[in-house]
Amino acid sequence: MLTGAAALAAAPLTARAQTLVTISAAGTPEDGYTPALWAQAAGIFHAHGLDAHFSTMRSGSATVAAVVGGAYDLGKGSIMSVIDAHVHGVPIVLIFPGGIYRPTLPHSGMIVRADSPIKTGADVSGKLVAVSALDDLFTIGAYAWVDSHGGDWTSIKLVEIPAAAIPSAVESGRVDVGNTVDPYLRSALDGKQVRFLADTDSAIAPSFVETCWFATRDYARTNPGVIAAFRAALREASVYANGHHAQTVGVFAQFTKMDPGVVARMTRMNYGTELDPRLIQPVIDDAAKYKVIPGAFNASDFIAPA
Repeated sequence: MLTGAAALAAAPLTARAQTLVTISAAGTPEDGYTPALWAQAAGIFHAHGLDAHFSTMRSGSATVAAVVGGAYDLGKGSIMSVIDAHVHGVPIVLIFPGGIYRPTLPHSGMIVRADSPIKTGADVSGKLVAVSALDDLFTIGAYAWVDSHGGDWTSIKLVEIPAAAIPSAVESGRVDVGNTVDPYLRSALDGKQVRFLADTDSAIAPSFVETCWFATRDYARTNPGVIAAFRAALREASVYANGHHAQTVGVFAQFTKMDPGVVARMTRMNYGTELDPRLIQPVIDDAAKYKVIPGAFNASDFIAPA
């Protein structure tokens, strides 16, 4: 039985907080952020004893560096940025899922010029493909899709371009193929200068964690009450957001400074409500298969304890 300070640390914040506990978090401004933004706007964090403040970062790897460096308590990024950090010995742990890939809700994928002859995985062999970061989830998806559709994934030439700039790079012919994500994907398709080639996520697994929230091991170990409260608040917000995409357009548009009309036309994410290692393992396994990381490991190894 826990007593004294140990019991206080482990107790839910809502049961013991006389004042709110302030936490700072940052991450890439994609739709996986929406439940946290809704939890902040709807007072869900306050109800769980937290005063949460959110910032944006340009990439998952930059967010990892900021959290490890102590600039933020928590971070959100691509699952691949956290996997890569783990295999390189960075002491971070997963605390909650962000977006979960579902084949019925593809919100990213490969695009080519509207007049491009590229149609199959074999056609992509040897081509110049733009991704937002080398060895990211888009890289693995591109490799896996080409590999499973008759092409040679080892022949792909990757170039790193910010996600927002990938559509224009495809339109201008600077790259043959771009693998990008909403809202940039939706805006590009609306312009009709490019066409959708493939949902590359489908080649990884039928369902998997795409983005996630994380903390350093030390922070998670010394602040179990904060982690528990954050998880509970996000779970509540994610359940709501999954059933109310239209109601969450405003908070996401305001945070990202996007046109609400563009957000409303996006294919919105399915938001995770539980951190299931079975939805992380396929990404780890494919990252190892396509030589993005040195080897596979057990997804449970870097999940913070409940």
